Amino acid sequence: MSHQLLDRLRAVDVAEKTGPLAKPANAALLEEWQRSGVRFVSSADRLTNRYYDAVRELFDCIAPAADETPILHEGGIYHGCWLESTGTINAELLCRFLPSVTTATYSAFARYQRDDGLFPYKVTTQGPAFNQIQLVTPLARSVWNHFRLNRLDTDWLTDMFGAMSRYDAWLARHRDTLGTGAVEAFSTYDTGHDLSSRFWHVPDSPFANDPTRYDPDNPILPFVAPDLTANVACQRDYLGAIADHLGGDGDDWRQKAEASRNALFAQCHDPDDAYFYDRDRHGRMVRIQSDNLLRVLACEIGDADGFANALERYLLNSRKFFAKFPLTSIALDDPRFDPNFGQNSWDGPTNFLTLIRTPHAFEHHGHHVELSWIMQPTLSALFAADRFPQTLNPFTGAAGFTEKYSPSILCLLDYIERLSGILPRPEGDLWFTSLLPKPATHRYEQWETAYGRNVDGVEFELLNTTESSEVYRDGDRFGRFPSGIRVVTDRSGSLLGIVGLTSRTVSGEIEWEGVSRRFEIEPNERQTPAGQGFERSTGPKMVLPSYT
Repeated sequence: MSHQLLDRLRAVDVAEKTGPLAKPANAALLEEWQRSGVRFVSSADRLTNRYYDAVRELFDCIAPAADETPILHEGGIYHGCWLESTGTINAELLCRFLPSVTTATYSAFARYQRDDGLFPYKVTTQGPAFNQIQLVTPLARSVWNHFRLNRLDTDWLTDMFGAMSRYDAWLARHRDTLGTGAVEAFSTYDTGHDLSSRFWHVPDSPFANDPTRYDPDNPILPFVAPDLTANVACQRDYLGAIADHLGGDGDDWRQKAEASRNALFAQCHDPDDAYFYDRDRHGRMVRIQSDNLLRVLACEIGDADGFANALERYLLNSRKFFAKFPLTSIALDDPRFDPNFGQNSWDGPTNFLTLIRTPHAFEHHGHHVELSWIMQPTLSALFAADRFPQTLNPFTGAAGFTEKYSPSILCLLDYIERLSGILPRPEGDLWFTSLLPKPATHRYEQWETAYGRNVDGVEFELLNTTESSEVYRDGDRFGRFPSGIRVVTDRSGSLLGIVGLTSRTVSGEIEWEGVSRRFEIEPNERQTPAGQGFERSTGPKMVLPSYT
């Protein structure tokens, strides 16, 4: 089976697997995909076929919007590109597969920036729209990661830095009316939390569709918003890193970031609940536990202990967000929780935008094992689905609202690469991960996989079986290791370390470039090569799921 799967990987024709192109422009996308060398096969035909369904439908989500340049679209019923999602985290995932489209997508927001510094919240065929802000993932982080991973032109980074700096100034001028130093929400749509009980009795849009105004007759607006404030804090940290790279001084940005973090904790953090809430204009906390917490954590807010506490009390708590198909958009034990997944709702269903924002929060603090508990049921649901929806039923995994939705398409591509593939990192590492996808419901099955990717002109292949994994470089095997770990290398394949990726202690032997090393590794632990073995390095203690 193992060699047959590798043979199938080497024989796979991406053009044949994706089928006839839906539009002539997709030919260029197919060519760029093939240059990446990314291929996937599984011992289960259903998984292989769903993978190439995702590739084909991803191509259909790429088209011109306000001009003739193709960019990534949200997909489904959403015709255009939204800054909170398509224009940030979606495109950041896409840059591992179709980097030219990511560049064009980010550039569109800078191109259509208003003279006063405001970015459009979306770009559609009708042009840029400025009715509101709509922020979740920090654009500066996405831009910086794309720049480093794909080694882009410095002139492009300079242009994006200037645009993002001007937008930061716009937010500081117009979204701190209470003088707290935090960032305010004037409407539901400012955070993309449609139908969320977080925003009951708040208008969907800013007053007169003007993003500088809120309804003066509304008794509770503006809200000091933790997700918006965390976004700006993280954005400023990455603007500091970009400033340093461009030969400037990033300290001013880092000082602004620290001021934003201080305002976030002063205004929105409840130390007893260890949670982040909106605060209304009367100083009262809006105590609704939503995926606001995950959004804040994905913006690199808080320390390792705080993140572990958030996992235990909330994200991995089956009374809160850890449903059978996590993560829900409102806490399960909130009486306002509504599992209706047949509409664009952030009041209960599991949303794929949450799922693609999740890995950064977990990996930033080294909780790789716990992340796999979210990725596995998500992939199981996507493999079983007949479309790529916006939402999942958190209890059954059934596909919900809309179809051909780029966040769920990219979720499948991203999670397969994180779980069982070869993932290039912005810092210059490669991850070879040996977990196998598995069903979340019904009978036990083993789904073996093989994955290919080109890096700097070198063809890498990863074969994952139930017992072990093998890595090939330009057709020759140069690595072998037990399942349940991740091998970390540089871009040429030289060994840098290993990470424990499962809840059990894994022990055995790694063969790499002709050298055999014994190891024993705990969950989340990272070890580095030392002589003929490994030495313990870093890694947080695994956090178990909780029930109360």
